This record gives sequence, structure tokens and C-alpha cells, in this order.
Amino acid sequence: MGNIVLTGFMGTGKTVVGNIIASQLNREFIDMDGEIEKREGSSISDIFATHGEKHFRDIETQMAKTLAMKEEVVISTGGGVVLRRENIDCFKTNGIIVCLMATPETIYNRTKDSDDRPLLKVPNPEKRIEELLSYRMPFYKNADFVIQTDGLSPYDVAWQIISLINKE
Repeated sequence: MGNIVLTGFMGTGKTVVGNIIASQLNREFIDMDGEIEKREGSSISDIFATHGEKHFRDIETQMAKTLAMKEEVVISTGGGVVLRRENIDCFKTNGIIVCLMATPETIYNRTKDSDDRPLLKVPNPEKRIEELLSYRMPFYKNADFVIQTDGLSPYDVAWQIISLINKE
């Protein structure tokens, strides 16, 4: 079956859903951003603030290559991992990519109380969400499957993904 790789915008449920899938399928769960933070000894927000987005994206690509070599794991990626085609190609060599989607309103409601979203530290985060989603939409469509998460519990989303994967 290979790896199950969850992509999608921040706040779409990748980490929560990924943990559920991993638990149900008795697989290791890997949070890509968490792995980057461990390796770098710094938070994602600090990496962005200190070195900028390009530097972070370079680190993210290195991590994508490392994680794609693992076997039978569930990986929750950062929301912008799709911006580099090489990351997607890398994950597709040994896995199925599922993109979780949500409306800008849902994303805002899920992320508004979080302090660790560097791309949303702007005067109008709702507008920024809409802009980023619009820009990233063509990249998200490179996934093998796309699931809308609005109004669904994380368990419902996880079971949809497990059902899709089992049909493969």
C-alpha cells in the first residue's frame, strides 16, 4: 500500500486525521513540521522569522526526501509542501497523496487562536487565507485524492481516507 501522505492548507486537519489513520492502521505517524522543528532545534515560526520562507522551503524539501523513503507510514505535511513539484513527485514514488480541503471560513475558525501560523501573522488573516488558498489550489490538485473536511469530524475524514486507500 505504501505511505499515506496528507497535504492541504493549514487548519484542514492533517495532523489530527493523520494520527487517527495511523492508529487505525497500526502505522507510525510522522508530523513533517514536527520533524523539521526537532532537526533544526527551532520552531517553524522562528525559522520563518530568522531565515525566511525560502530557507524553510529548502529544509522542507530535504525532509520530504527523507520521509518519502520510509515504509508504510502516515505523514502529515506542512501546508506549503505542495509548492515544489519535487516534493510531490518524491512522495508519490512510495505513497498515496490525499489533500484535505476546507473553506476559508472554516480554516480561519480553526486557526484564529493559534500563535504558530507564521503566514497568518498579518493584519487581515482571513484575506490572506483566501489569497494563499487561491494561489495553492492548482498545487493541491496534484494529490491522488481530495477530501473536503468542512462539517466533518476528524474520524469521518479518517474513515473516508481509509476507505479510499482500501479500494486502491
